[in-house]
Amino acid sequence: MCDPAESTFKALKGKYNDIINMKKPQLFLFHFAGGNCYSFQFMASSLKDFEVNPLELPGRGKRMDEAFLKDFDSAAQDLYNQINKKLTSASFVIYGHSMGAYLALRVCNMLEKANKFPICLFVSGNPGPGIREDKKRYLMEHNILIEELKKLGGTPSEVIENEELLDYFLPILRADFEISEKNHLENELAVNAPIYAMMGSKEEKVEEISNWSKFTRALFTYTIFDGGHFFIHDHPNQIAYIMKDWYHSASLLLNSQVISKKPLKK
Repeated sequence: MCDPAESTFKALKGKYNDIINMKKPQLFLFHFAGGNCYSFQFMASSLKDFEVNPLELPGRGKRMDEAFLKDFDSAAQDLYNQINKKLTSASFVIYGHSMGAYLALRVCNMLEKANKFPICLFVSGNPGPGIREDKKRYLMEHNILIEELKKLGGTPSEVIENEELLDYFLPILRADFEISEKNHLENELAVNAPIYAMMGSKEEKVEEISNWSKFTRALFTYTIFDGGHFFIHDHPNQIAYIMKDWYHSASLLLNSQVISKKPLKK
């Protein structure tokens, strides 16, 4: 029978070996509602310290021919499966924005249960599970949803003003909003990975960003950037620097864990 302490030590040791061998850590990106694998392209030049792996849910981008998912658990399982196929290093981190932040928390838990431990978890664009807006965007009438998209930002005006593009885009958005708004993560287990949260200063509930601290057993910190829900487009270099800096800080902590958690010889 496998000893859990031994399994944990082996996972930590694998990360440590990657770190000292200067192997680039893998960064898995979880897009926001309506996004796809190209949604973080604007950050690509700033993320050269990572092996970047942008993931996407079915029904868009490279997976356009696949059926939408509208269930949170199914979406999390889909992303978990993608990471399992792409994971080549013991050193990896996850970043999710908005809907992607919720999914990142669940997938992080799933990975840890499988003895695959992200070095850190980055989340942005919402104050975390349990802090809900009284909105069901996936059920909104057409015109009301369009106004809501204008408030959120992030949707190009050429899409909003083009009925043909809207006919393609809105079903994706509604499916993703349903995933995000029916996440039921209030009682989600805290993860072992440190969490770094980010929000825009003009976002609703930004004052409750520390709520994310409930969902980690490790370090937690946050930064509030100037801007709205899609502040990420205005601060790619700063966000990339945070990721690099916090990855290295968490790696130093990991180094000490490898030493302190070394199993005793029987």
